[in-house]
Amino acid sequence: MDDDSPPARWEQRTEIPLFLASLLFLAAYAVRVLAVSVPPFWKDVCVYTMAALWLLFAVDFVVRQQLSGERFLRFARTHFLHTVVVLLPLLRPLRIVPLYDAIQHRQGGPRLSLHARVVAYASLSTLLLGFAGALAVFQQERGAPGATMRTFGDAVWWTAATLSTVGYGDIAPVTAGGRAIATVMMAGGLALLGAVTGSFSSWLLQVFAREGDTKPPEG
Repeated sequence: MDDDSPPARWEQRTEIPLFLASLLFLAAYAVRVLAVSVPPFWKDVCVYTMAALWLLFAVDFVVRQQLSGERFLRFARTHFLHTVVVLLPLLRPLRIVPLYDAIQHRQGGPRLSLHARVVAYASLSTLLLGFAGALAVFQQERGAPGATMRTFGDAVWWTAATLSTVGYGDIAPVTAGGRAIATVMMAGGLALLGAVTGSFSSWLLQVFAREGDTKPPEG
């Protein structure tokens, strides 16, 4: 994307505020799910805050689509992540790569190496996806008949086992919503693990190649 194009300028100006808004959405959702003793007034405040922020994300999506000049359905297909975070705003914090690019564009400092960026992105994404997934699955499973996930700690343990692709099986979702979330979490865990493994392997190959180039010739 051209840095001087309207979509690029919009992304550079809005990515940081929208990332902060996504963290606020996640915090409001966490209060809504976990704070049992909070007065109803504050729970309503959390709901209205989440609705307002979701509307903000939807407006951002529409503006990006208009600036791109593409038709709505084509834009939704070709910008899959934008579409997903509007439908599932809990995943909005995962847009760390555009956030990093926006910060780098403002500061103009040296960029991290590709391998460091992949590892940092995967680590932060795992934490954010894990926390959001634990909240979502706990909301679905809490109080369900036959549920083995009785506390938020159980949800965090299940999330860690799922994202790491270990899957102990001691705790498993029993509701349809919980199993749908589990499917997303398993796919996310595989993708993040593959990204880190691939980046680490590539880094090792480069190190070995440099060592081979600097090795003195035999003879």
